[in-house]
Amino acid sequence: MKKIAIGLSGGVDSAAAAYLLLEKGYDVTGIIMRLKPESLADADISDAQKIADKLGIELHVLDRREFFRKNVIEPFVSEYKSGRTPNPCVECNSVIKFGAMLDYALEIGCDGIATGHYAKIEENDGRFILKKSQSPKDQSYFLYRLTQHQLAHTLFPLEGLEKNEIRQIALNAGLPVAEKSDSQEICFVPNDDYISYLASLGVTSPKGNFIDINGNVLGTHNGIINYTIGQRKGLGAFGKPMFVTGISAENNTVTIGENGSQYSIGLIADRLNFIPFDALNAPIKADVKIRYRAKPALATVTPLDDGTVSVIFDEPQRSITPGQSAVFYDGDTVIGGGRIIKVKVKSEK
Repeated sequence: MKKIAIGLSGGVDSAAAAYLLLEKGYDVTGIIMRLKPESLADADISDAQKIADKLGIELHVLDRREFFRKNVIEPFVSEYKSGRTPNPCVECNSVIKFGAMLDYALEIGCDGIATGHYAKIEENDGRFILKKSQSPKDQSYFLYRLTQHQLAHTLFPLEGLEKNEIRQIALNAGLPVAEKSDSQEICFVPNDDYISYLASLGVTSPKGNFIDINGNVLGTHNGIINYTIGQRKGLGAFGKPMFVTGISAENNTVTIGENGSQYSIGLIADRLNFIPFDALNAPIKADVKIRYRAKPALATVTPLDDGTVSVIFDEPQRSITPGQSAVFYDGDTVIGGGRIIKVKVKSEK
């Protein structure tokens, strides 16, 4: 690939990635996507333009707000209404950054795209493999849904670099965002307050019952969208610490239990994607991450007849959360992953 479109976010990572591509001799053009339905994007677009001007590259502003609303924001809202806790970054990477942006880059004559993600791509016998970055900021967890087409047309220039090194590169290059702070986790949710954000969209949920694992009513909850698996604070007084262990949109109930009850033996996942191969045809052992900041845990991943997989851990895991992604690793190699849709208790092993 010779001509590369760099996805500029207005932050230091993508700015440094663009600089490194130019240093390596690539023909670089910039793309920033207008995704947020409010004016929050304007500051980032302004910063991206300053970066492009400093580097002497063209910047394309790609307006995909309606596409983003339909493919990221609406599923995000739907998941909360369904009693799940979504990870919109996974969806955004798949359909927006490495979907809509890659499509546009190819349309304007680029050979591929680059981003400021912390991950690594290798080619092995014509198959593109996604691997962890050696940086503590590794973001391979969010990229497990990338297809062979997407991986084949993507570069990650920051591979092998630490954050302090990247900021130093940006400072040395005179990039105007060298000391800009990192963005929040969910870019379209102001102050990372998803409850207020959902309320701003008119999304609320009625009060219902707190119950125990046997269905006994223990109290009243304030609406299922206010809770997530493993939550301890904000539940009220029960005379002892209690944790959220289940959420049912169908019954409008939140199941809570004492300390220890938040551990489960496994999960069921759907919306699967595999990277080293097209499909999983037999059980495998893998290290599985059940959320971005979770430590990988050894498990048996088994394909099921309905197109889902069963994941049974060697040791029970804390607060497995429907809506989050379970991502499978073989050492540093990303095998694939899927959306958690069900938690399996010990008796289901």
